[in-house]
Amino acid sequence: MAPIAHQIWDMKYRLKTPAGEPVDKSVADTLDRVARALAAVEADPETWRQRFRAALEDFKVLPAGRILAGAGTDRKVTLFNCFVMGTVPDDMGGIFDHLREAALTMQQGGGIGYDFSTLRPKGAPVHGVGADASGPLSFMDVWDSMCRTIMSAGSRRGAMMATLRCDHPDIEAFIEAKREPGRLRMFNLSVLATDAFMAAVEADAAWDLVFDGVVHRTVRARDLWDRIMRSTYDYAEPGVIFIDRINRSNNLWYCEEIYATNPCGEQPLPPYGTCLLGSVNLARLVRDPFTAEARLDLDALADVTATAVRLLDNVIDVSRYPLPEQRREAETKRRIGLGITGLADALILCGARYGSDAAVALTHDWLGTLRRAAYAASIDLAREKGPFPLFDRDKYLEGETIQALDADLRAGIAEYGIRNALVTSVAPTGTISLFADNISSGLEPVFSFAYTRAVLQTDGSRREETVSDYAWRLFRVMKGEDAPLPDAFVDAQALSPRDHLVMQATVQRYIDSAVSKTINVPEDLPFAAFKDVYWQAWQSGCKGCTTYRPNPVTGAVLTVSAPSVSPEAPAPEGTPAPELPPEVAADPGDDLATTAGPGLTETRDPAARRSGEGRVVHLTRPLDRPEVLPGRTYKVRWPESDHAIYITVNDVVGPEGRRRPFEVFINSKNMEHYAWTVALTRMISAVFRRGGDVRFVVEELKAVFDPRGGQWMGGRYVPSLLAAIGGVIEQHMIETGFLGESEDIATDPWSVQAMEGDGGPVVEPTSRPAGMRFCPKCGQPTLIRQEGCDTCTSCGHSRCG
Repeated sequence: MAPIAHQIWDMKYRLKTPAGEPVDKSVADTLDRVARALAAVEADPETWRQRFRAALEDFKVLPAGRILAGAGTDRKVTLFNCFVMGTVPDDMGGIFDHLREAALTMQQGGGIGYDFSTLRPKGAPVHGVGADASGPLSFMDVWDSMCRTIMSAGSRRGAMMATLRCDHPDIEAFIEAKREPGRLRMFNLSVLATDAFMAAVEADAAWDLVFDGVVHRTVRARDLWDRIMRSTYDYAEPGVIFIDRINRSNNLWYCEEIYATNPCGEQPLPPYGTCLLGSVNLARLVRDPFTAEARLDLDALADVTATAVRLLDNVIDVSRYPLPEQRREAETKRRIGLGITGLADALILCGARYGSDAAVALTHDWLGTLRRAAYAASIDLAREKGPFPLFDRDKYLEGETIQALDADLRAGIAEYGIRNALVTSVAPTGTISLFADNISSGLEPVFSFAYTRAVLQTDGSRREETVSDYAWRLFRVMKGEDAPLPDAFVDAQALSPRDHLVMQATVQRYIDSAVSKTINVPEDLPFAAFKDVYWQAWQSGCKGCTTYRPNPVTGAVLTVSAPSVSPEAPAPEGTPAPELPPEVAADPGDDLATTAGPGLTETRDPAARRSGEGRVVHLTRPLDRPEVLPGRTYKVRWPESDHAIYITVNDVVGPEGRRRPFEVFINSKNMEHYAWTVALTRMISAVFRRGGDVRFVVEELKAVFDPRGGQWMGGRYVPSLLAAIGGVIEQHMIETGFLGESEDIATDPWSVQAMEGDGGPVVEPTSRPAGMRFCPKCGQPTLIRQEGCDTCTSCGHSRCG
């Protein structure tokens, strides 16, 4: 197992005691725990434990992360990933009842979707109180704050999706909502586009904005469509959900209506609807890779698919549920979402370029086999255990998706029913794909075949390691390091939007729910071509469309600022050296201590000493302040503040002309910040004057999370103003040579302007791996956008929003 896979397992899926002691001693223990827990509801648990365990072996079947982390534990968490909450009533009491339900669901780890189309538009009269309505967006702000509060209580909990109908009077404000810095950052936004709206766009017809039967305004449909497109072109949101198509093809068309999806869009669900997720790893089922005989073992695919259906069906009976309404929905409909991962790697192993005719043909074969095996397994389960309680034979068989099944499957449903109302879905698998030896995620192309990440060690140092894609690594093992890569090795950056779309449409044809897919488009794609991506998604039968184009709000292709001055630049000429305290000898018993100069003790580990890096100076008492110190002042604009904040960092010059931070001053005209900036100035300066390894100051500041939410600065999410200050201090340490680039905690300087003399240094960007951004959790430049989610390929941090 690659180091990144082991790290993901240890952080996210390994069972530990509350004190942090491992219960799962190995990955095998984790898989044993999951198999045992999910087989416990069977009449013959030992037989099914063995079969489940065999399917989990070698990552052939990958249950979703909540199942891996929670099954077989006593944790009060749900094993379900996907929830859509109840219909929000248009009254204050009902609204806040639903806010409470959302908080309880997110607390257990669920991602939730909400349709806010039921709330009256801004300015509409509220009868009985003599007031005007504040509109759905104001209540979305309340939900957003709730989500921030839940997240601030600990680790990441869940994400949210908000939808609004294309004919709601506040649709234009909804489309533009994320242009406002910091607003609704806990939400993904999607417009519910109806068939009538799409027809009106095509005909360039008028479009009424209506609530409760009253027309509030009429616009041109094409103008509204262009506003949606312009916003997502500039800010990556909102997405578009083709809601009539979803309801028309829903197997449960006769007993539910859908208005929203889970945060990443792969599960359109009714009010209080729930779904759990799992994936079959196609890359592990390829035989004779990189040869003329390369193929996916379709018999093995059918076998593991059947086992996976039974495994996921058992989760319904094992899981906890945040609300009784959610349990009722799950148990009466028994939805499961079995999908795929490793598709792109499997295509590469078989020599097919993603998006090509050959890739489309193979995907048809593979997904057709999976669908057939999944429905056959659910029919067999119905024969053994009974169909889902809301099964209506005649109406179910009339469904659009069921009509597309083979005749023998329809005959089986007519005779025995089916255990699961909906069976298939393709969900984001970013983190579990990293866990499964870094296979490609879901149906997405490979984002990057190999890159380097810096790994933080227990002693505070960092080492570099290469993270490589499964198919790329296997090719190198089989063909040699110098063998040229075949044409099938194509990454997301090299693909056209058409390549993405044809694969999404192909997979969707065999999926009864929906698929999560991000179509990555280049920043310089013309707006007209960008709009055509969405129109082609509509025409090709997709149930929705999400794109990602680098932009100033969600982040651009990674750049990092490089200092324009030498890291070892001496202090300006004429700067007096500080007076140092009396000499203190190193402890002769400490092999890591050496005398560094008068009053200074230098500490570094042996390896660092040999390389000349990692120098740390400890002082026995604080230095007296010299009359003059070299330093710089940095200007930071925090989006929530009307006034800039000025941060001055002054240094002392030690032996060999090396600079180290001595004091910090933080000033602003905004008096709201006065007390804490004075306190921070004194505390940081006191720490700096005592010497030692003061890098922890930066680490602590950058880890501060503001429960009200952070801000996007310079194309990167900064979790708090204190974190921004930490970033400034870190940048200063790098530019003066106190920190080397390899020691940098996160080398992105955010939105900082250095001022020295009359102008300061010019900061030039240098390119890094295309499409990757800085992770807000670990600070590494390995955050990618796929399947509607940001996923860090270094630490496994993931957020759908």
